[in-house]
Amino acid sequence: MALGRPGFNRGPRPPFKKKEAEHKINDLIRAPEVRVTGDNVVTGIYPFREALAMAIEQDLDLVEISPNAVPPVCKIVDYNKFIYEQKKKMKEIKSNAKQTIIKEIRFGPNTNDHDFQFKLKHAIGFLEGGEKVRAYVHFKGRAIVYKEQGEILLLKFAQALEDVGKVEQLPKLEGKRMFLTVAPKNAGKK
Repeated sequence: MALGRPGFNRGPRPPFKKKEAEHKINDLIRAPEVRVTGDNVVTGIYPFREALAMAIEQDLDLVEISPNAVPPVCKIVDYNKFIYEQKKKMKEIKSNAKQTIIKEIRFGPNTNDHDFQFKLKHAIGFLEGGEKVRAYVHFKGRAIVYKEQGEILLLKFAQALEDVGKVEQLPKLEGKRMFLTVAPKNAGKK
């Protein structure tokens, strides 16, 4: 009789796979000669055993940085510190990468002038903040017969935003929605 819930008896678990190191270090390096760099080291090409002896002498690790180079490039460094520095750099690069934010503004095919002006004011604020604006007209039920009205509304919207934005995509009907995308003319003031 199987234990556990019915239908979940999958047999023995596969052995836990240890995550493979990103870089080869010390004895895992297989090249006969390596180009050695690092602090307190004369940069040059050394036999592998000599390079490893230099690393051990400084109580550090020999880390393979560029395995595809001929000969492979290795650095004498504390491996844990090296990994920490790499993660820190990656995190900094990620945080500096600008993400494009697209704000959506929804209209109906029969949007009145007051609502249009209200949504236009919000769109101007978004564009001045450096964000893209995606305006769309949503057609409910039989309102799809007014698609010309929706297109005129979006073109009027694009024309009103000429000073702060440039049209990236002209009105295009996709299903029951007609889209228009406007990007800011200059970089945001963030």
